[in-house]
Amino acid sequence: MSSKKHLFIKIWTVVSGLLFLTVVIYIFGFIIIKGINSISYKFIIEKPDGFPLGTEGGIFPAIVGSICFTLVAVIFALITAFATSVYIVFYEKNEKVKSFIRFIIGTIAGIPSIVLGLFGYSFLIVYLNLEISILTGGIVLGIMIFPFIEVRFEKSFLEVNRGLIEASYSMGVNKFYTIFNMVLPVCYRDMLSAISMAGSLAMGATAPILFTGAVIYAPVPKSLFSPAMALPMHLYILISEGISLKNAYGTALVLLMLLLIMNGLPVIFSMWKGED
Repeated sequence: MSSKKHLFIKIWTVVSGLLFLTVVIYIFGFIIIKGINSISYKFIIEKPDGFPLGTEGGIFPAIVGSICFTLVAVIFALITAFATSVYIVFYEKNEKVKSFIRFIIGTIAGIPSIVLGLFGYSFLIVYLNLEISILTGGIVLGIMIFPFIEVRFEKSFLEVNRGLIEASYSMGVNKFYTIFNMVLPVCYRDMLSAISMAGSLAMGATAPILFTGAVIYAPVPKSLFSPAMALPMHLYILISEGISLKNAYGTALVLLMLLLIMNGLPVIFSMWKGED
């Protein structure tokens, strides 16, 4: 009976994996087939053109805008998530306080992205009187991905050999030195993967920047205080307004390629470091 259960689990695992892989390959293949004819040098480096705007030209301002939004979001989330995870793992001793902080983080993770966008508009733009810009949009995206990074950082820190840390403390080494010279070198690969995946999540989000930083058509941003285009919002406009389905598939393919590059960089970096 036990062997039958094990066989069932193996079959179930293999079938589920193959099914998931098939769906992913189908999605990638569909986007590539539909969008490859739209991709060209001009499509990458030019701004939207034509009438209605977006039927011709390219998506360069949207590419730059998406990268800027993502960088601001990752930096904001990285600073706050790192500080929070270090505090929970290495400094706070009260389990009730830890549980409360984790409850707050879980609550943030469960907030719908459109609600975060509304909060960002109400608090940052209306209350603090900030401008609609890359900075405000990036901050809201950073709030969205903060739980994703914090949970993975905390998990990575907890998996470090506790005996090694206690040995460092017993030798009179302070926590700051221990964390930055003993813990981070062990955890940096997992941390890079978490940052990369969180950045991909931020780059593909539309709702948080809808009211806070993204505009339909804008030039290449000159500073963090300028509004900007974003690939997911541009894709949404092209489809919802029926402007150009062809360019919509091309935009989707570019966005997909950027996400693949972001997720592949930590793997390449880890392999390169491993060779050293």
